[in-house]
Amino acid sequence: MDREEPLFYDEHFRQKRKHDKWEIVTAPHSFAPIADTHAHLDMLPDPGLSLARAGVHEVAFVETIVNPAEDDRTTFDELDGWLRDGELYVRKMGSLCCGQAPYRCPKVRIGYGVHPHDAKDYTDELEAAMEMRGRSDGRISAIGEIGLDYHYDLSARDEQREAFRRQLSLAKRLGLPVLLHMRDAHDEGFAILEEEGFPEAGTLLHCYTLDSHELARWVEAGCYVAFGGALTFKRSEEVREAAKLVPLDRLLTETDAPYMTPEPLRGTVCGAEHVVFTVERLAEVRGFAGDSAERRAFYQQLYDNAIRLLDRPQVAAKEGE
Repeated sequence: MDREEPLFYDEHFRQKRKHDKWEIVTAPHSFAPIADTHAHLDMLPDPGLSLARAGVHEVAFVETIVNPAEDDRTTFDELDGWLRDGELYVRKMGSLCCGQAPYRCPKVRIGYGVHPHDAKDYTDELEAAMEMRGRSDGRISAIGEIGLDYHYDLSARDEQREAFRRQLSLAKRLGLPVLLHMRDAHDEGFAILEEEGFPEAGTLLHCYTLDSHELARWVEAGCYVAFGGALTFKRSEEVREAAKLVPLDRLLTETDAPYMTPEPLRGTVCGAEHVVFTVERLAEVRGFAGDSAERRAFYQQLYDNAIRLLDRPQVAAKEGE
């Protein structure tokens, strides 16, 4: 990230005010375990600190993303260390933990895929290495983020389409769900999925920021839909309307950390812990307010959805499939 912020080694959320002052923002209450289904832990200034804060705020599961075309080592090599650091930070976090450390860092699994920006670098050798790791590293629970990005076009569109098709095939061979990145390319992306077939293990439409009209066909196709910080933005009424239409058993939350920080903390670096603000807003959008049994059940449903899709035991993939 090109934004530098001071690191506060406690559990509090802060918003920057005038004269470089930082004001504590009250955290939403967590009514059940929470999941962040899409984060980039390796891009955070201190992944262990983010995981610790997430754990204190009852974020119990995080799916972190690895793009092997950019870096196929850091997360795999460092994740255990980030979690160890996080557990040490949790023990030092005072006001919520009362010095007794009743919280733990979330479980972390990995979404693994070549982003459409890097489709130009997708090769037979890279795919073979991905397949080998996908069969051997049980932390991998999805192929993604993959798809099409016609907004930036950092790879040629034919290269994007080819990499997308090949990674859909890879996901099927490994028995894994896919995490989709679609930007200004939903028509073509959906057409490719219809041609290739939606993976039986599931399809997650990441970072939904469009209206309810576009959403309808993805829901009808059985996709999970994840909402992040954009759901909380003041001008995102269309996104909130769309969020009302996703079946409860396919609704998910995410951060896309370090990006898309939710209100009221826009302008600061987003961490996995910030998902609590999105969950709170999503509950309001879906009509669950106050400390009610219905709201608690809604929070639990969101979490159960994430675990059902992204924390299943890895399917044993057969060589040559």
